[in-house]
Amino acid sequence: MNGQAQTFKMDDAPLNKFHLKITALTFGANFSDGYALGIIGIALTLLSPQMHLSPLWEGLIGSSALIGLFVGSLVLGGLSDRIGRQKIFLANFLVITIASVLQFFINDPAILFMLRLLIGFALGGDFAVGSTLLAEFAPRKYRGFLLAFLNVVWTVGYVASTLVGYYLEKTGPESWRWMLVSSAIPAFIVLLLRIGTPESPGWLISKGRLEEARQIVKKYIGANAEINIPAISAETSVGFKALFTKKMWRRTAFGGLFYACQVLPYYAIYTFLPIILNDMGFTENFLADLFLNLFLLIGTAAGLWFMEKFTRRGFTINTFAILTISLLVLSVTHHSSQMLAMIAFIVFTFVMAAASNLTLVYPAELFPTEIRGTGVGAVTAISRIGSAIGTFLLPISMDSFGLGSSMIGMTVVLLIGTIISVAWAPETKSLSLTEASDPLNDASHPLYVEGSPLKEEGVKK
Repeated sequence: MNGQAQTFKMDDAPLNKFHLKITALTFGANFSDGYALGIIGIALTLLSPQMHLSPLWEGLIGSSALIGLFVGSLVLGGLSDRIGRQKIFLANFLVITIASVLQFFINDPAILFMLRLLIGFALGGDFAVGSTLLAEFAPRKYRGFLLAFLNVVWTVGYVASTLVGYYLEKTGPESWRWMLVSSAIPAFIVLLLRIGTPESPGWLISKGRLEEARQIVKKYIGANAEINIPAISAETSVGFKALFTKKMWRRTAFGGLFYACQVLPYYAIYTFLPIILNDMGFTENFLADLFLNLFLLIGTAAGLWFMEKFTRRGFTINTFAILTISLLVLSVTHHSSQMLAMIAFIVFTFVMAAASNLTLVYPAELFPTEIRGTGVGAVTAISRIGSAIGTFLLPISMDSFGLGSSMIGMTVVLLIGTIISVAWAPETKSLSLTEASDPLNDASHPLYVEGSPLKEEGVKK
């Protein structure tokens, strides 16, 4: 860098076909994750009796993909800051496709556990890398909507698995094999479509590969598109350690804890939704399940509007509060009043679906370009610790303490999320991700250079 800021303006570029394409390609992880979570819950109802699974094994298999997500998002998110987003973006779905096919042939719960760990590992990497890549390409005006729409697709994947599982279940006792292998179909389609995806210009710029970034911006965003190139100190701290510097640790902690507190009850409840509905006394599980799935879809769609209407901070705090109250009501009424419990469940489902849009928007906005992949990977990993623990423990907890006590435990988690959000949630809605990585603009940024000769000149917004 020679002290003069060069720019390719990209944050305010008009939405074009490429932005829509990169969004569509990023949908793959979200659809596959929703589908994988939903289909294992249905498959376990057939698989458990055949393999004589204990609650421990049910918890392990139900949470296996989430454990893999933890490791994959942490490892591959950090790796993407070193070798780039594009390579990992493509390789993830090669792994998912192969492992999904191999599930058809298993006869041992330990092997199924390992295959789903592998699927989760690749999905975790894709959560970190996919949302990072999309955030770095998306114009500021549309970023929240495009990232939030990924959650709609997650929900579509989850609902699709319910429908597929319902119809495959009628094909015989081995139908769980077809349920599990069916996840290979969307994975293979995504793999083919991702061939040729370009590298993130923001990442290339952070590595000093300016000409490559210019060419990609010119080809995919437009000849007049620009992006700020920050002046970075020679003492720049990047990598995993940078997430815990004095100026960044609070954002890292908030990102991981808010994410974990939200997805722990979400993944646990909806992985074992058929079992929960049965415990609540619903004899027609499929109809009740489908009804709640409908509110999942409505909630995620409504969440797109809420994301644009409200601030990130306000939306986070208020949804956590509503979720805490509704799950508490469900916890204490699930046996005494089926109607009141179902109303509380509907409210919980709708608000949880809407709020889950935040998990695909907030993390990418918390970190600068130089550590965004590492940051998103880290907070995703933290969240998956929570979701894996919740999913592993729920069948054991229900078997030992009952549904009401298990739900109260998850209510406490949501209350903690409310408190954390009130204390630490930052406002990032109008943030330019390019400017966020510019030390000249943000004194709270870990790469800020005090006394930079360009500081007084400012940067055009």
